[in-house]
Amino acid sequence: MTSSIIPTVDRPETLSAGVEFDIDEFGPRFGAEIRGIDIATATDDQVVALRKALIDYKVIVVRDQRLDDAAHIDFGRRMGELTFGHPVWNSGDVPGEVYSLDSADNGFADVWHTDVTFMERPPMGSILRPVVLPRNGGDTNWADAELAYESLSEPTRRLVDQLSAVHDGSREFGYYLKQRRGGRGNLWDGKEVTELPPITHPVVRIHPETGRKSLFVNPGFTSHIDGVSDAESHGILDLLYAHITKPEHIVRHRWRLGDLVLWDNRNTLHYANRDYGDNRRVMHRITLRGDKPIGPG
Repeated sequence: MTSSIIPTVDRPETLSAGVEFDIDEFGPRFGAEIRGIDIATATDDQVVALRKALIDYKVIVVRDQRLDDAAHIDFGRRMGELTFGHPVWNSGDVPGEVYSLDSADNGFADVWHTDVTFMERPPMGSILRPVVLPRNGGDTNWADAELAYESLSEPTRRLVDQLSAVHDGSREFGYYLKQRRGGRGNLWDGKEVTELPPITHPVVRIHPETGRKSLFVNPGFTSHIDGVSDAESHGILDLLYAHITKPEHIVRHRWRLGDLVLWDNRNTLHYANRDYGDNRRVMHRITLRGDKPIGPG
């Protein structure tokens, strides 16, 4: 495990329902490793406490878990309602709830992004585990978009509070949907996805469980700021992306088989390093159903 902030102390913490975890914090408010839980046999109280930890820390790592797809899905259902693995991507010989990112089939994530923001209701969270790891490389980084918002200057916060941005999945998945899926994607929010129209979300999102604000734009799927010139849109987004990905806003995880990482999709971005050459990397992800992003306006 590595992070941009070295944890100084391991401490047990009681989160809820009297459940005590050994928590190794990466920083004061962002990222933690949770010890002392077996996902496959977790009690209901432990699952409740783990979900609270996810809200508190935004990214949580659980080591030494021996899960297959079925156990991965069963745990996800205890955390919340699951979506299909992806709105359009067909991951092949895995359950429908699983999105398989296989480097042998262009399964890379080497651009900063927040999962599936090109849908009206993006997932609230993601749960990822490695299946095949390269000998080295392939770390994943997360950026805290809530901390990034708070560390903006007051005039810039006032500006972005008023803005909306367009998210467009067709740039990444449009050709795949039309050519490889014949215009028939998967079920999302009860409807078959047959096209990927641009979706508008607030640039600043209010977290529905904490009420805190975070930046809700990402280079992977945000195409432009609505209602401003192209030059202004590029300028605003470049400023926000540079700010979000400052080192003090980032934690980094070095994967081991048996790891399980959960993150809050409503206030984080992530990036998977593509630094392992021709070695293979396979990750399986499930996502928890979310709600429509709401801004300050």
